[in-house]
Amino acid sequence: MTTFDKREDGFEKAYALDEEIRFKALARRNKLLGLWAAEKLGLSEEQAQAYAKEVVVADLEEHGDEDVFRKLRTDFDAKGLDISDHQIRRNMDEFLTQAVQAVRTAE
Repeated sequence: MTTFDKREDGFEKAYALDEEIRFKALARRNKLLGLWAAEKLGLSEEQAQAYAKEVVVADLEEHGDEDVFRKLRTDFDAKGLDISDHQIRRNMDEFLTQAVQAVRTAE
């Protein structure tokens, strides 16, 4: 194996690790976001856990965060809750920061 091959292999492994961390962090962020939203929606603990799973699954609909945002926005509007788009996006960012830290310390 040449030095170039070793370097390429190293970059591929680093990329794969970064993607794995990103996937785990987004799933964790979405669960936290779902639990936060469930509290705002007035759901019981059991319902909150189920709702958090729905939010995690919602993220698989399309690339990016808009599918998750749209789910929360729709559910808040259906319940008549006055929660701003800014508040939802701010929590998405804050929970992502927490999730990345949690995933990195668990690795």
